[in-house]
Amino acid sequence: MSDPGDAAPEVPTAADVAAEPPAPRVPLGTVLREWGRIGCIGFGGPPTHIKLLRELCVERKGWLDGQEFEDAIAACNLLPGPASTQLAIFCAWRLRGRPGALTGGAAFIIPGLIVILALSALFLAKSPPLWVLGAGAGAGAAVPAVAINAGTSLIGASWQRRRKTIRWLIYLAAGVAAAATIGVWLVLVLLGCGLIELAVQLAARGDAQQLRGIMAAPAAAAGVIGGGVLLSVAWVAFKVGALSYGGGFVIIPLMQADAVGHYHWMTGAQFLNAVALGQITPGPVVQTVAVVGYAAAGLIGGILASVIAFTPSFVFVLAGGRQFDRIRGDRRARAFLDGAGPAAIGAILGAAISLTRALTHPWQYAVLAGALILLLPLRRGVVPTLLAAAATGVTIALAAGTISP
Repeated sequence: MSDPGDAAPEVPTAADVAAEPPAPRVPLGTVLREWGRIGCIGFGGPPTHIKLLRELCVERKGWLDGQEFEDAIAACNLLPGPASTQLAIFCAWRLRGRPGALTGGAAFIIPGLIVILALSALFLAKSPPLWVLGAGAGAGAAVPAVAINAGTSLIGASWQRRRKTIRWLIYLAAGVAAAATIGVWLVLVLLGCGLIELAVQLAARGDAQQLRGIMAAPAAAAGVIGGGVLLSVAWVAFKVGALSYGGGFVIIPLMQADAVGHYHWMTGAQFLNAVALGQITPGPVVQTVAVVGYAAAGLIGGILASVIAFTPSFVFVLAGGRQFDRIRGDRRARAFLDGAGPAAIGAILGAAISLTRALTHPWQYAVLAGALILLLPLRRGVVPTLLAAAATGVTIALAAGTISP
């Protein structure tokens, strides 16, 4: 019996064409099942998510052709926010339109959210068991190494795409410095680098009218709203979901500055635990923001933070999915990414500095060194490395009867 998703597309009406993309009419139940499966087994971050989506949509079912899938990856990488989440939503949108995007996106996100909120309750409890403290301290010690691994893995491709070496190095250095020192303002640095590169390229092409519009843009980027814990959680989550370029670890200094330094919702050690939980749970790494929300306002805060952080991804796809080909080919979008991209890589590397400063026990530096060896020269996976670090922390804590040195 053939799979329902393999059936030929129905002939759409004019109204359908206006409202939905041309794609196979895959049943919503199929979307729910397949995207939910990826959300449950998607350990390892964006590379794993992309691999699973390609296997499903291109290789196994043939719902999308390979070129369209690659173009979608490129377009998602040009957008702010978690690229692999946007890719999952886009693929579901291509198969069943808006209902598919909402169903597939939710199925992809919710399994990891449930797991990470349950672990948040355990790791952020007032008096967690000793083994939990040890696991958190051990895994947290390896987190800076994961940040270094994530940043260095992106350098090669960005270096190949650079327009001017000196500007690329300046943007990279700006990202490192901002993440290590003024994380709360990192968003403005990323936007600034992108806008500067866009202005330079427009000036080189002699496009004065567009250049004036770009120079006026920063005036519209003012104002941070405060007044209540949930509103503050919403603002932090919005920055994570809508204003961060590069995804993954580039959001870490943004959250650390707010959650630890500005709002004091968490200690530095608890934030390291949050980052580790975001890495070892399935689904998007951006789920780390749910731990921050939980620390600020309990279960309601965790759910609110996740909803706010992922909403822009749905909006980008539902509002602009038809324009993905144009986005990918837009010289202005690429020019902006030429500046914001290196800055985002620098921010990921800079995050390792601020995360290392959060370590509190001498033995954690030995765990960090071991994690660097596992990830870089030995090229082990992130999840096994974090689990090994957590096991080391548990062993030390139980042997010493404490996690203190």
